[in-house]
Amino acid sequence: MTQKTPTIHPSLSVADKVILLTGAYGLIGLTLAQAFLQQGALVVLADRDERKQAGIRAELATEYSDNQFLLRNLDITQEESCEEAIRSTVQKFGRLDVLINSAAIDAKFDKSHAAEINPSRFEHYPAELLRQSVDVNLTGTVLMTQAACRQMLTQGGGNIINVASTYSLVAPNQGLYDFGDGVKQFKPVDYIASKSFIPNFTRYVATFYARDGIRCNAIVPHGVLNDHDPDFLENFAKLSPLGRMCDREELIGPFTFLASNASSYMTGSVLTVDGGWTAW
Repeated sequence: MTQKTPTIHPSLSVADKVILLTGAYGLIGLTLAQAFLQQGALVVLADRDERKQAGIRAELATEYSDNQFLLRNLDITQEESCEEAIRSTVQKFGRLDVLINSAAIDAKFDKSHAAEINPSRFEHYPAELLRQSVDVNLTGTVLMTQAACRQMLTQGGGNIINVASTYSLVAPNQGLYDFGDGVKQFKPVDYIASKSFIPNFTRYVATFYARDGIRCNAIVPHGVLNDHDPDFLENFAKLSPLGRMCDREELIGPFTFLASNASSYMTGSVLTVDGGWTAW
């Protein structure tokens, strides 16, 4: 018997799918954008950090032709900016197959962001920072999804992937941020408050548009490794069933699955990719 050559099932392909990522210049967004391009997708990288745009465009241009990707300035808190991102996507590629809502404000504890964290306890946390996070993580996600849904309704369907957080499922273990040096640090309430709506918002959109051919699911990542201090890594390992943080490359498979037709019978689902963090 002649052995067949192993092949990847065609339902897992994202080739020629038009995928728009918000927050595309961030750690997760850029990793996904590059992975989708490698798999033959047509990718729109949308972000408000204009400082990074020229460098990213130059980097992508060394491997991909101009007709494979588009970089757009995007402020998801502004309705017109969301509409313009959709318009430019359709103008270049003719449609929008997948929207990935990755843009968010998040207090990160890697070395490059540690100085930006507000150290206030909950009872003293500034209301203005809470409002900023709600404006981006909650209202901005709604505005961008509305703009995408209007386009997807006109073309007869589409696929939305929201990026949630373990802190939309469970409370932070504040011991993760205690390094025994007498300096108190906390995961702030603004992220928890603004991200906690994502799972139920995902279910809302999924059921609202189920008969219109628009699917909506969410992914729950947690703890993506990015030059963290040894003390943080040690604390994380103790609290994680897998005993380590996530490598950014480990998110490519789950996002590819949800972006592909392999997940065609999934909508309203929350896919947890957290190394078991929420399992105990």
